[in-house]
Amino acid sequence: MESKAAVASLSALGHEGRLAIFRLLVKAGSQGVPAGEVARRLEMLPNSLSANLNVLSHAGLIVSRREGRSIIYSAAYGAMSGLLGFLMEDCCGGNPEICAPLNEILARAADCDGTCLVELETA
Repeated sequence: MESKAAVASLSALGHEGRLAIFRLLVKAGSQGVPAGEVARRLEMLPNSLSANLNVLSHAGLIVSRREGRSIIYSAAYGAMSGLLGFLMEDCCGGNPEICAPLNEILARAADCDGTCLVELETA
């Protein structure tokens, strides 16, 4: 991941509402969540939700698809893994024990489509 993309992703996640949306979508897995359901679960006004979804989408952190009259949003797990990898790229400074727990979590996340993230949150 390039620095510019990492900055865009971190900037998008640097807002309480957008972080809540992203975490909800990560937990939902690849099936995603309809926009209206996101708004209900997070008690977010539709215009705020729309603006926040736009920012997350432009940062490449979420994707959307149409199913009938609904727009379903889901996390872009490849982008999430790329961001985590970028953040850990220069980790440890010669001391692998510093990042060992994080590397284990990242390794499990790399094989994850969202269904294993409940397990990751408790690690």
